[in-house]
Amino acid sequence: MFEQTFKNIDDILHKDAGCGSELDYVEQTSWILFLKYLDDLEKDKATAAELTGKTYNSLLEPKYQWNVWAAPKLPDGKLDHHNALTGDDLADFVNINLFPYLKKFKAAAVSADTIQYKIGEIFSELKNRVQSGYNLREVINLIDSLRFRTHAEKHEMSHLYESKIQNMGNAGRNGGEYYTPRPLITTIVKVVAPKIGDKIYDGAVGSAGFLCEAFSFLQNSKKLTTSDISTLQKNTFYGKEKKSLAYIIGTMNMIFHGIEAPNIIHTNTLAENIADIQEKDRYDIVLANPPFGGKERAEVQQNFPIKTGETASLFLQHFIKILKAGGKAGVVIKNTFLSNGGAGSADAKLRQQLLENCNLHTVLDLPGGTFTGAGVKTVVLFFEKGSATKKVWFYQLNLDRNLGKTNALNEKDLAEFIELQKTKADSENSWSINIKDIDQNTFDLSAKNPNKKEEAALRQPQQILEEMKDLDEESAAILNSILELI
Repeated sequence: MFEQTFKNIDDILHKDAGCGSELDYVEQTSWILFLKYLDDLEKDKATAAELTGKTYNSLLEPKYQWNVWAAPKLPDGKLDHHNALTGDDLADFVNINLFPYLKKFKAAAVSADTIQYKIGEIFSELKNRVQSGYNLREVINLIDSLRFRTHAEKHEMSHLYESKIQNMGNAGRNGGEYYTPRPLITTIVKVVAPKIGDKIYDGAVGSAGFLCEAFSFLQNSKKLTTSDISTLQKNTFYGKEKKSLAYIIGTMNMIFHGIEAPNIIHTNTLAENIADIQEKDRYDIVLANPPFGGKERAEVQQNFPIKTGETASLFLQHFIKILKAGGKAGVVIKNTFLSNGGAGSADAKLRQQLLENCNLHTVLDLPGGTFTGAGVKTVVLFFEKGSATKKVWFYQLNLDRNLGKTNALNEKDLAEFIELQKTKADSENSWSINIKDIDQNTFDLSAKNPNKKEEAALRQPQQILEEMKDLDEESAAILNSILELI
């Protein structure tokens, strides 16, 4: 039911002059879905209050409630077409009345960890792009047919919302930025293994896949007490996101997964000087896939001891700093980070910092095509803060097929990694290196598998271009540093 409804909604939005891409379809579907979801949530709370003899006060004034403006019903449960707004009347109500009303919730909320605050924040960031009130009426009618009352319905909804985010990534616009493959996220969460009571953080939250999967992992980790449930809802998951659409989608995704008021802040994580991070700001767990390929201006670089324009390298410094002593991390980064740059370069300094301040116990080397829409090769760094690295265990994921949109990574692909990682055993695909044996000037951590006999292969053109680009950018950064000194 959900899947066909989503397809029908996309078909309607495709016809609308205000919606031109998959990104618009997700954004516009999101705010309408959210209001229907909120209506069902309020019904559940009203029922629960009634059972205990209490009265539930709705968050919304009557005329802004779903069953008044969006889906007024006749006694037989069918849509009351006489009172249901449509055409210009509907578009004007949404744009002139509904959005400004909901936007005010942010200022009126008691605190940022309330559903009221999230309502205000979401509708401060969004605007209605559906130009035709008739198209909007069709979309509302379809969404009104959906129910989010049972656990099964909520699970199906969250699964399909993830699919929409994946499709948005596959559309080719910043794919890796919005969507990290769910099997990879699941694997990272299993290896990091958070516990209830841990504070879990993603400073590049995107669609919040890591936080949603960690929530699912913890929900299934044991029989939850009332205290556990409260802890998971209010004091466990934290994120920051710079881009408006990603922020909205991440917030929605967490709400659809069952976290009522996500602790996600709309801000540029890298604008914070890491020297200002204090103990109270730190987290037990970091799970993240920071943007690859991004470049930061000189004023942003000033917030970090190791100056580099590479966004992911700045995020890695942030993550190391913001982890508590004993804290654990699983971070996706370009595989060129392991070996780029000679002695004294930013990457070499960052590798040295990581190895000296943290135990980098595991590196998962992923094949090209893991991120659909992004040809970059990546690795996952698993580390614990507080003791220096003595030995790193590598696992190279070698598959008998090429990954892509129609042949994506699956959990079975990663099963051997999860099993071998427990004991860090050597195999055809895994090996260990002692840090004392690597070059102590460059701290080169190249993932060269000594156990796999391979024919010498030419590098792929994409890999050569990536390395040339990285070298050019590093040269430009060095030149700019010299010019600043002159």
